[in-house]
Amino acid sequence: MTDSIERHAKLLKASARAARNITTILDPYELFQRTVDIICDEFGFYYAGVFLVDETNQYAVLRAGRGEPGKAMLREGHRLAIGGNSMIGACIANKRGRIALDVGEEAVFFENPHLPKTRSEMALPLIVGDEAIGALTVQSTEEAAFHEEDIDALQTMADQLAVAIQNAKLHRQEERRSRLLKAANRVGREAASILDLDQLLPQTVNIICEAYGLYYAGVFLLDEKGEYAMLRAGYGKAGKAMLAEGHKLRVGTGSMIGACIAMGEARIALDVGEERVHFKNPHLPHTRSEMALPLIYGGRTLGAVTIQSSEERAFSEDDITTLLTMAEHLAVAINNARLIEELKEAHNEILRNKVFEALTTASTEAIHWIGNKTLPISLTVARLREEIADGKVDLDSLREDLDMISESAAQIIQVKEQLIGAVREMKPRPVLFADVLRTAALQRSIAPEAIQVEIDSEAAYVIADSTQLTRAVGNILQNAAESGAKSIQVRAHPIEERGMLEIDIEDDGAGMDEETMRKVWSPFFTTRGVSHHGLGLPAAPHVVSQSQGRIALVSEQGRGTTVAMFMPRGRVPSSEVQAGSVKNILLIDDNDDWSNLLGELLKGTKVKLTQSTDLKKFPPADLILVDENIASFPLTDVLSAISEAGLRSKSVILTSAINPERVTQYLRDGLKDVTVKPYSAEEVSELLK
Repeated sequence: MTDSIERHAKLLKASARAARNITTILDPYELFQRTVDIICDEFGFYYAGVFLVDETNQYAVLRAGRGEPGKAMLREGHRLAIGGNSMIGACIANKRGRIALDVGEEAVFFENPHLPKTRSEMALPLIVGDEAIGALTVQSTEEAAFHEEDIDALQTMADQLAVAIQNAKLHRQEERRSRLLKAANRVGREAASILDLDQLLPQTVNIICEAYGLYYAGVFLLDEKGEYAMLRAGYGKAGKAMLAEGHKLRVGTGSMIGACIAMGEARIALDVGEERVHFKNPHLPHTRSEMALPLIYGGRTLGAVTIQSSEERAFSEDDITTLLTMAEHLAVAINNARLIEELKEAHNEILRNKVFEALTTASTEAIHWIGNKTLPISLTVARLREEIADGKVDLDSLREDLDMISESAAQIIQVKEQLIGAVREMKPRPVLFADVLRTAALQRSIAPEAIQVEIDSEAAYVIADSTQLTRAVGNILQNAAESGAKSIQVRAHPIEERGMLEIDIEDDGAGMDEETMRKVWSPFFTTRGVSHHGLGLPAAPHVVSQSQGRIALVSEQGRGTTVAMFMPRGRVPSSEVQAGSVKNILLIDDNDDWSNLLGELLKGTKVKLTQSTDLKKFPPADLILVDENIASFPLTDVLSAISEAGLRSKSVILTSAINPERVTQYLRDGLKDVTVKPYSAEEVSELLK
């Protein structure tokens, strides 16, 4: 009896010491591990472990275990069913301590391969208020190692542990709340100071994931038609991969984001496996809970934010409150950024129109001047030719005069075309740069294998007059070829300057010395003799400035030349082609960037597009489109075949660089029309009217 009293007193003292130690610890991991170590060290037991009830209230999950067995079970995610065939499960279900004096005879003992030496076990519930939040297991290698009075002694420590767990949880919640408020304030500050969406949105998803310790976050914005939510920023590698793929979700009930936008309200899936509208994403296989928050400003939904966790039931009320606040800040910032962008675009459009008007006025005056100079020459030539035919003048003298007049007239026309081009479009528009480059190279007889092209997907379109840009690019390519270049590299990519892209044309030709570089943009300056008028490169800045761009040149004698054009980046509005009565189109063209674009624009319409280079047999078509700059065979062969088939009235010549003299000839030959190539659905619709 005395031994039992002494043993009980010893347990009470050890329990009190353990309780004092654990109540001062606020870090959950340290708290659990210190608890099992204190129990085993103070009481000399074989093993101790701490279990906590999971969010489903179905399992007790091991959170800390003594020694190597504990580490092994933690790695395996060891858990026991509540009320199931285990001491821990029964202890939690009944909210009462249990003792197994001989585990071999215990009906509810769970045999554990990691603890083969266990002979007796005690399970103590961890209770806060009336709720069992977990349990403590204490195991010994001796049979009958525990007595009923041990439960009272150790339950005191278990109660203290439950209080400590609750305190640690509350402390963690306070820390998290503080961290979330700081994150919300930071997003608010960023939203107020950053008006560039390409900078603001990625920064926002990074703040959310880092502050909340979340698996993934992404921002979607509605497209112009309001049919799709387009991903504009995503966290980590998964976000980059989805952005590269142009990830989008249809607005509606097929996904959390789609439903959130359609209904204009937040959606939360605590277990995505049970969520009816969850969109399974192969880039995010570990998502277990997801929150979708609408971005609403002035009653209009702009998009939504997706927030995802690899844990089930990961979001608390505090999370939802602070994230909704963030979403409100972000919606305001997105609206402000769009207003600024619209104002800038409107300002640029005004500038472009003013420059266009000024250039048009100057060009018209120049054309009248050249025409006035050319007309008398042409009339004189005609009159003199009549006199020659009548035999009234000295032939040798007359031929010399005629040659001089003809040469002067040709020079005037050449100067006119180099300075202002053959014809001018109404105004600059988004044009497909790859098509302009290809046309320029074909017109200047630059071999395709001599040009290496790299065009970033974000730099596919440039704001320009396609006819004038083709001329400018052609002049630069020709200058490279005449300098002896064997290789020409063309690169187009966006730059940090908002709305601008850079087009670099780099050659390995002879290059220029400093004196030549100073004069290269001056009209009529040339290093290639009197046969060159020196207007090729000087015409390029004129064309680039027409689109509110600028041009620069870097060269080194013997090392080649690089011409850099900085031009406004074009954006083609997303819309659908309206085909009208056209059902079948025959396209006679190479398999190039523009033909591929046309095929993409006609997808989803009822128009059947047939592309062919077979001039012996033409399939039935309502409309025949012919690329003026086709590389497969001479255009004259195409037009002859069309004429022989009696299809001229259905045929339209398309070009990126229109020429009035050629237009006149095509129309005289009976073709339906000649026009610049369409680069958007709206322009294709106009063509098909």
